[in-house]
Formats: sequence, C-alpha cells, structure tokens
Amino acid sequence: MLPNQNDSATSHAEIAVSSELTELSTDEWRDRIFLERQVEKAFYAAAKALKEIRDRRLYRSTHSTFENYCRSRFGFTNRHVNYLIAGSLVVENLMGTNNSQIKTQDQTRTNGSQIEIPEEKRTNGSQILPTSERQVRPLVSLEPEEQRLAWQQAVEQAGGKIPSGRQVKDIVDKIRERTKVPNPYHVGEVCILLPKENPELKGKSGCWGVITHVGDYSCTIETWDTEYTVKIEHLKSLELLDEECQFMQQLCLRLRRLHQIENRDSAVDWLCSGLGKQPKPYLSPLQSKLLNLVEQEYGLTLT
Repeated sequence: MLPNQNDSATSHAEIAVSSELTELSTDEWRDRIFLERQVEKAFYAAAKALKEIRDRRLYRSTHSTFENYCRSRFGFTNRHVNYLIAGSLVVENLMGTNNSQIKTQDQTRTNGSQIEIPEEKRTNGSQILPTSERQVRPLVSLEPEEQRLAWQQAVEQAGGKIPSGRQVKDIVDKIRERTKVPNPYHVGEVCILLPKENPELKGKSGCWGVITHVGDYSCTIETWDTEYTVKIEHLKSLELLDEECQFMQQLCLRLRRLHQIENRDSAVDWLCSGLGKQPKPYLSPLQSKLLNLVEQEYGLTLT
C-alpha cells in the first residue's frame, strides 16, 4: 500500500525541523548535561552495582554462586562481569582528579545555578570519561598514572571526544613500546600466576604453570586445566633449578592428561586443583600414591 501523501509530507517536515539547530534554555542545558552524564556513567554504575552485590553476597538467597546469579539474572558471562568490574576501577582512577566536576554536574538537577552552560570547544581528557567497558579494557593492565596519561592522549587523538577502544589500544601499545622491558622469562620456566586486575585470571591466584611461549610483552603458560597468554606482570618465577623444573613440567603433563579425561570423577579435578596450586617441586608420599592410583584407575601410564 502506497504511503499517504499527507503522512509523507508530515514526515519530511519533521526531518527538516529536527535538522535545524536551535538554542537551548538554561533549564534545557541543565537537563541535557544531566542526562548525558547518566549515559556516560551507565556501564560504570552497572559495574559498581555488580561489585557490591558480589562483595555483600546479596545473591545468596536465590543462587549458590555470583557467576550463576549474573548468568541467570542478566545473561552476563563470568568474563563479561569481570571485565565490567575491572573497567570500573579504571574509571575511578580517571575520575580521581575530577570528583568536584562530576559532583557539580550531577547536582544540577536540583540547582540550575550550579552549572555553567558548556562551551563547545571546552573539552579535554580530564573532562571526558569512558562510556563503555571496551574503551577502558586496554588500560586495565597499566599502572594508575599510565592509565590517566593514556586516556588523555586517546582523547586528544579523538579530537577532544570520547575515543574508541581501538584508539585507546593504539595509545597503550605506543606507551608500552616506549617503556619496553626485556621479557625475563624463558620456555620451560615454572611460574605462578598473579591475577591482579586481569579478569581472565580470576580465581587463579597461586596456580603454577609451565611457560610454553615467550613474546615481547607476554608469555603463554600451561596450567593443569588450561592455557593462558598473559602479560609478564601477571607472572612470578619460582626460580627453580633445572631438575626441579623438569619435575614440575612432568607433573603438569600428568595433571593435564587427567583433566582431559571425559566423564571423569569430580575427585580427579579436586586432586588436580590441589596439586596445581602447590608450587613445590616435589610430592609427599601420600600425594604421589594418590596421583598414581588415579592414573591407574583411568589406565594412564608414564611414558
């Protein structure tokens, strides 16, 4: 059915009107800035709320774990939630010198005299905050001062506007290149993981693994249950002797083989998890006996 000519004319008129620039009143400016601030703070507010629910265990009346709660209630994966919370910490750091400005803009809802109508050209990095987690994800691994510097430079590169995640990442890569530190690790070295603010390493504090690849800024490390590629600041060498490293490498292989068995008993993961967090180049007699017994149960033999 052809559109009604009157409807079409009305539509064009609306488009024409909406494309015109008109001045805002003081009250309208106040409301616009307040609403824009809500948009800018949306992901940050969500992350802060999730962090409080997690820390206070407010999910416990309906769900046994925070991970299950987030997946059931919001459809969020554990990784996504961890990224959000880590990103909120970056935003807090970026807001560190801007609290007075932020408070002033938030308070304008009740007092129009507290706000100044912004000038279009009055923008800089200290006045612009991230609006999404992806914009701050590259900053998570930097030190607080470097985070602020990188964000300021990204805003400048974006022409005084909110930069994209790609622009932020490019700036972070340049900073890392200028402050390049030789990778101190080597293939076969045994290290423990230091999660810090890396959401992928949540729950892995104290886990040890064997380095299988060394890059400029990162290493690939195998643990008893998976493989990670992490930056060097997330690793700490156990500084073992060569023969001790060989023992740990062999132990890691044995644990990984057990973990790969399908339909394994849950006790297998319990044993592997325990040994995978024991950063010692030996097993007690009982630990050795238990490991041998489980391997025999599933027909695994050392080669």
